[in-house]
Amino acid sequence: MKKFDYIILGFGQGGKVFAKEEAQNGKKIAVVEKNALYGGTCINVGCIPSKVIALDSQHKLDFKDSIKRKNEVVAALKNKNYKNLDIEENITIFDNKAEFKSNNEINLLDDKGKLVDTIVGDKIIINTGASPIIPNADGLKQSKYVYDSTGIMNLDSLPKHLVIIGGGYISLEFASTFANFGAKVTVIEKADSLMLREDKEIVSHILEDLKKKNINFLTAREVESVEDDENSAYVRTNKETLETDAILVAIGRKPNTDLALENTDVELGERGEIKTNEFLETTAENVYALGDVKGGLQFTYVSKNDRFILRDAIYGKKQFSLKDRKSVPYTVFIDPPLSRVGLTAKEAKEKDLIY
Repeated sequence: MKKFDYIILGFGQGGKVFAKEEAQNGKKIAVVEKNALYGGTCINVGCIPSKVIALDSQHKLDFKDSIKRKNEVVAALKNKNYKNLDIEENITIFDNKAEFKSNNEINLLDDKGKLVDTIVGDKIIINTGASPIIPNADGLKQSKYVYDSTGIMNLDSLPKHLVIIGGGYISLEFASTFANFGAKVTVIEKADSLMLREDKEIVSHILEDLKKKNINFLTAREVESVEDDENSAYVRTNKETLETDAILVAIGRKPNTDLALENTDVELGERGEIKTNEFLETTAENVYALGDVKGGLQFTYVSKNDRFILRDAIYGKKQFSLKDRKSVPYTVFIDPPLSRVGLTAKEAKEKDLIY
C-alpha cells in the first residue's frame, strides 16, 4: 500500500491550499476527489458560476450566452486548480470515491464501487463539502423539472416560471438573477418570513425591491407534492397549486459524509456534520475536518481560514482555534446586494448590548 504524510479527501478550497503548502515543505500528499470538482464548490457550482450569471443578468445579457460564458469560466478555473496541484511532485491526485477502511486507511473505489486500491496516511483531512438537501414531498425527487443550485445553472433555456422552494440566501440570489433575465419567479417558504437571520426591517426593504422584479413570495407554505405534466409541473402547497416549468430546491445543504465512517472512530454531530473540537480535530486520532463538512458557516473564506487552524493544530502550536473566529462578513448577491458584518439588532438585544 502507498503511504502518505497526508490524505486529503476532497479538492476544496481549504484542503487544496493546505496540500500545496505542505507539499512544498516536503510532505507526501494524496488528494482524493470523486467528482472532478477541482477547486471545490465555490469554483464549480457555487460563488463563481452563480456570480457570473448574476452579473450578466444585471446587464440584461442573453440567458443562453450567460450560461455559455459561465461554463467557459468554470472550465478554465477547474483546469487551473488541477494543474496547480498536479505540478507538485509530492502530490498525487486520485480521481476516485474514498471510503475509510480504518482510521488511517482509505479505500479507493471506481465509479462502479469496485475497490481499486488502498492507501495509508499518517494524518487524514476530511474536506468533502456539502450537498443540497432535497425534501421528501411526494413526486419532488422524481420530477424532471426539479433542479438543485447546480442544475439550475445548466439549463438550455430560461424558464417561463421558476418556482423556488426555500427562502434563504441562495434562494433569493437565484430569484433575483432569474427575474433579471426575464423569468417570472415564485418563492415558497415554510416559515412566516424569509432570511430568518436578518432583522425584519432589512428583510422588508429587500422584499420590497425584489417584488418590483416580478417575484412573488409565498410564506407559511408547505410543499405537499409535485406532479409532472407533458410540458410543465404542478407544485401543490397547503394553500394553492402552481404551474411551473422549473423548480429550484434551495432549503439548505447537508455535509457529505458518505465515507464509511462506521469503520472509524469519527463521530457525527446532531445535524450530520463531522464533529470536531475548536482545533478541527475529530473524535478519531489524526483525523481532521475542515470546510462545510464540519458544519457552521458555509463560506469559501471560512474554509480557507480553517487551514490556518489546521496547520497550527498539526504542528502542535494551537495558537489559533475556532473560538478566535468572531464576526464573519458576507454578501448576498441579490440586486441590489446585501452585505453584513457583526451582530444584527435582534442579536444585540438578545445579548443586552447597547448599540
